[in-house]
Amino acid sequence: MSDPIPHIGPRRPPVALHDRAMDNLQYIRKTMERSSAFTAVSGGALVLMGAVALVAWGLSRNVSADRWVAIWMSAAGLAIVIATVATAWKARLSGEPLLRGPGRKLILGVLPALSVGGVLTLPLHQAGQSGLLPPVWLLLYGTAVTSGGVFSVRTIPVMGLCFLGLGAAALLSPHEWAGAYMAAGFGGLHVVFGLIIARRHGG
Repeated sequence: MSDPIPHIGPRRPPVALHDRAMDNLQYIRKTMERSSAFTAVSGGALVLMGAVALVAWGLSRNVSADRWVAIWMSAAGLAIVIATVATAWKARLSGEPLLRGPGRKLILGVLPALSVGGVLTLPLHQAGQSGLLPPVWLLLYGTAVTSGGVFSVRTIPVMGLCFLGLGAAALLSPHEWAGAYMAAGFGGLHVVFGLIIARRHGG
């Protein structure tokens, strides 16, 4: 009987049960995170929304209060259309349901604060308090994005917190600075975070 062929090279130690269990737990955790987060937020749409806001800022300088509100409300309406169409398109391409699961939770988290902002706009303007609209809009938008962003990628709630910070600063600053805060928030923050999301999450 011939001798058995000797093993050539070092033997690999068997994978410890603890290490295997940890690998399985990490896989399960990542799978749960993906299933509980809506990742179809469009970074490109945020960049376009920022561009719309910057155009609105340029058009709204040195105009009457009525025209200022009309310009910014038109910009907000256009931004909502851009966000809705782009998000629905990206969700369809990625196979993520928009009106179920995390997508539905994100929408429900965003809507209340945005609705309050829309409801407050006309009464504040009619009362001659249009100077309060920039901080109110920034604060409520930040609240909406932070709340809804809990069900999305981590970048979204961070953006919401930045809006909240700008809104608080605008509330404590002279009214003459309102346009700059609007441009920095709805323009600058949307562009910056849109580029980050487009790079990290595929457009």
